[in-house]
Amino acid sequence: MPESPGKPYRGSVNDEHPAAPEQTFSDLGLSTEVLKALADVGYETPSPIQARTIPPLLEGRDVVGLAQTGTGKTAAFALPLLSRLDVSQKTPQALVLAPTRELALQVSEAFERYAAHLKGVRVLPIYGGQGYGVQLSALRRGVHVVVGTPGRVMDHLEKGTLDLSELRFLVLDEADEMLNMGFAEDVETILADTPSDKDVALFSATMPKAIRRIAENYLSDPVEISVKGKTSTASNITQRYLIVSYPQKVDALTRILEVENFEAMIVFVRTKNETETLAEKLRARGYSAMAINGDVAQVQRERTVNQLKAGKLDILVATDVAARGLDVERISHVVNYDIPTDTESYVHRIGRTGRAGRSGDSIAFVTPRERHLLRAIEKATKQPLTQMQLPTVDDVNATRLTRFDDQITQALTQPERIDFFRDVVSHYVSEHDVAEVDVAAALAAVMHGEQPLLLEPEPEPRQRSFEERATHGGKSDRGRSGPRESRSGAPMAAYRIEVGKRHKVEPRQIVGALANEGGLSRGDFGYISIKPDFSVVELPADLPPGTLDRLASTRISGKLIEIKPDNGPFRGRPGGGHRKGGGYQGKNPR
Repeated sequence: MPESPGKPYRGSVNDEHPAAPEQTFSDLGLSTEVLKALADVGYETPSPIQARTIPPLLEGRDVVGLAQTGTGKTAAFALPLLSRLDVSQKTPQALVLAPTRELALQVSEAFERYAAHLKGVRVLPIYGGQGYGVQLSALRRGVHVVVGTPGRVMDHLEKGTLDLSELRFLVLDEADEMLNMGFAEDVETILADTPSDKDVALFSATMPKAIRRIAENYLSDPVEISVKGKTSTASNITQRYLIVSYPQKVDALTRILEVENFEAMIVFVRTKNETETLAEKLRARGYSAMAINGDVAQVQRERTVNQLKAGKLDILVATDVAARGLDVERISHVVNYDIPTDTESYVHRIGRTGRAGRSGDSIAFVTPRERHLLRAIEKATKQPLTQMQLPTVDDVNATRLTRFDDQITQALTQPERIDFFRDVVSHYVSEHDVAEVDVAAALAAVMHGEQPLLLEPEPEPRQRSFEERATHGGKSDRGRSGPRESRSGAPMAAYRIEVGKRHKVEPRQIVGALANEGGLSRGDFGYISIKPDFSVVELPADLPPGTLDRLASTRISGKLIEIKPDNGPFRGRPGGGHRKGGGYQGKNPR
């Protein structure tokens, strides 16, 4: 290890020496089964982090990888690890620690994809928010790779349900983020409780002192590999985002389709099942939409793409793998229905529009819990995305009326088509003594069918009375000591956790840990008051069953929080709390 932060490790590699252009995965020494899985998903050429990380990991070297999210680091450690697995060993051989359950699930899915031709390999994600029963059953049956968050891994170790005595590989993914979320002590405890002869890979976007200390203490003569992701986006693509909850996504997409002047569109989702489901919902709403995913046969894929090129199809719902190499000039819009978890995928996705020098539009749907992914994309691409608002009913209706006007104007430019109907209308007017405008309106109604031309106005939000505001947390409750309402209007309750200032906790650590382990969202948090030996947090009074049980075993700064209802006067009112106006003033919870 170096004595100064600027000095590379022995055998370090940086991005000044790129891999040879002709290099393929088959040149790296991976197993035949892993190479078959890569061929299935269409991967041939390794990214820089993969080309430089895979060989030393196959040789059994420890590795420190300095790389941003989106550089392909998951495959960089998953591929060599799977190539070295001993399927006959039933106790866990590999442990991957990830800071959030979202990342743990993503990494677990990647392992399963790359292990498709490895018979009998079992991968298990373990994280807070999921019941212990599923995890315990899988562990009893035997697993080869465990991907988990530090808090839940610690819980299993303490319960004796996770056996790491024969562990051969340990990966710390996004190590700096784990430390930022207060998992430093948990990570070091886990590292200390694993066999000393294991191989360790540590991946981090930055190298703060705490990460360097872990590397010095727990890695043996590591190779340091530093790369930068190719995250530039074309200047002719307008990039926007919409904050939307998951249940609102279909309606939000429908409204966007109504008001956006698009020629053809690709809508990206994460899973194969979702491509079919969303395409079916769009067809039910009258749109010409088809799905392509990894299960679609090549003949069907080519037919679908040709329909898109020919203008017989307007919307393609696709996964990343299915859209690889897709080049259709008429694609004017890309919608990230599910925002990707890595910036490189984002760049590849939006690159499907703006082809041949044309302008393009990109819209990303971002749920409140995914704001950190948006920030990562903006940081990596060095291009801010512009927030857009959900089109209103008035916006949709104005667009519908404009299109209706355009249809009439277009028809009037074709006199040979309307001459016959002009005679029909004149005859009806003379026979029935009805105004021509009424006949035109009746014909428009017949043409449009039962579906109304315009949307109904949205209901006005109900204004609460003075008495309701006084009872439920309006301005009149400033002198009350009890908890208020959440931003969704749900009543809040105060909960005590046994960590405080002397444990050096901060609000962001509390929110990060509780959100991650309890499956909570940003809007679930009220005031946070940190005292010397404990803290009080406002959470929804009607927490789902089992949430408190899951949170009870959560650790912050290595200490069990022992959460329980706090029945005393709430200590987080203005003057003593860490929040103002009902919004958390720190980092987004992960």
